[in-house]
This record gives sequence, structure tokens and C-alpha cells, in this order.
Amino acid sequence: MRCAIVIPARYGSSRLPGKPLLKTTGKYLIQHVYEQACQSKRATDVVIATDDSRIMAAVQSFGGRAVMTRRDHVSGTDRVAEVARGLNVDVIVNLQGDEPLIDARTLDLLPDLLEQDPGAKLATLAVPLREVEAYRNPNVVKVVRDRQGRALYFSRSPIPMVRDGDPDLVHNSQLFLHHLGLYAYRRDALLELASLPPDPLEQTEKLEQLRVLGMGWPIQVGIIRHAGRGVDTRDDYDRFVSHYREQRVAQAA
Repeated sequence: MRCAIVIPARYGSSRLPGKPLLKTTGKYLIQHVYEQACQSKRATDVVIATDDSRIMAAVQSFGGRAVMTRRDHVSGTDRVAEVARGLNVDVIVNLQGDEPLIDARTLDLLPDLLEQDPGAKLATLAVPLREVEAYRNPNVVKVVRDRQGRALYFSRSPIPMVRDGDPDLVHNSQLFLHHLGLYAYRRDALLELASLPPDPLEQTEKLEQLRVLGMGWPIQVGIIRHAGRGVDTRDDYDRFVSHYREQRVAQAA
């Protein structure tokens, strides 16, 4: 199964404009993500999909591969699909451009899930919820699975809803799950998905993956124990810089 990783990266961000080009570590943020993706053993190609000439120039400066896309895409998935049309692969992994701590083994798990479930159109990942506050937080997307590991539903609401009391997160780690925004698509499914109008469920919850469930397409959900923290805000980036510097010191010792 041939696999490519596509990293959508745009300059405009409501919470952190110019995020891909932050360079306090000496490397662009998008470069950190690209280098992590290049450690994948499954991917034969890693491509950054951008609509900004500044990001294109930055990628070229560190020897990465980037493709210019249209500026009017409404989502990262649409941007990834535009690039996927020019790739001769079976599976496309969509890696967000703000995940500098992503583990390559995590990326490799996604195409493995599709190989294990030939009927699934997509694969994605989740981690066990560890805090009741996160279970109730609408900014934390939850997912519930069936016995085959396929997604039953994604929601910003607490699911499954515990009617009496609080959820037992310690003893039900496979039941209460935080969905991560990592996806592997079968290429044909991705191209078809990008051509479809939004689903009412998707529009209601503002979750693009509900377009897939609305179509009745199976999504395989793998569970990992830990996830790298993404960069959404300046504080997130500062934490990443501190972590990076500590790693450099430890490696030099």
C-alpha cells in the first residue's frame, strides 16, 4: 500500500498569524513538522500544501517539497485533496502543519489501520480521556467506537453521556476517547469527499468528519496512549520552544 503524507499549511491563523514561519528554534515550525513526517517508514512522499508564497519560499530554503494550491479552499482537507490528485499513491495521511512533536510511529499506524480494515474509507486516532473537565469541554472532540473499532459518532458534547454521576475514566479507557485530528484517507475516498457538500451533522457540530459518517462511510479509529501537543497559540509555541531546547541540551550532554 503506497502512502504519502500531505501537510496543509496556510499563513493566516486567527489565533497565531504566520504560525508556519515561526523560527525561534532556528528552524521554521513547518520545518519541524516536515522533518518529523520524513521519519515515517510507510510514506514514500511528504508534501506541504500551501497557498502562500512565503511558506513556499521557506520550504524551499530547507530543501522540503511544497505545492502551491488554490487560496479559496474552505478546509485543510480540500487543500490536501487538491494535492492528492497529483499523487500516485493508495493512501493519503493528512498531518496538520502545527504538530512539531508528532511521532512518526503514530503516522505509520494510520495506513496500518486501513490495511487491517479493508472496508474502512478513513482511519483516525484517539487517546483515552483522563480528565472530567476535558470530557465536558466542547473544544475537546469526543468519539465513540463500535466493537470493530469503527466510529459510531464524533461530538463536542460529552459522549457517551453518563446519566448518573461522572464518567469512570480510569477503568473505561477504551470507552471515553478524545479524538485527534489525524487522518488517513484512501485516495479515491478523499477525492470524492472533497467534492461533496457539507452534511447537516457537520454543519451543526462544526466537525468535518461527520460528513463521512453522514455518507455512511466506515471510519476505523485506533487508540494510542499519548499524543504530541500541537501549536495553536503563542503559549503553545513557547512551550514547544522550551521543550526543543531541553532536548538539545540533553542530547549534547
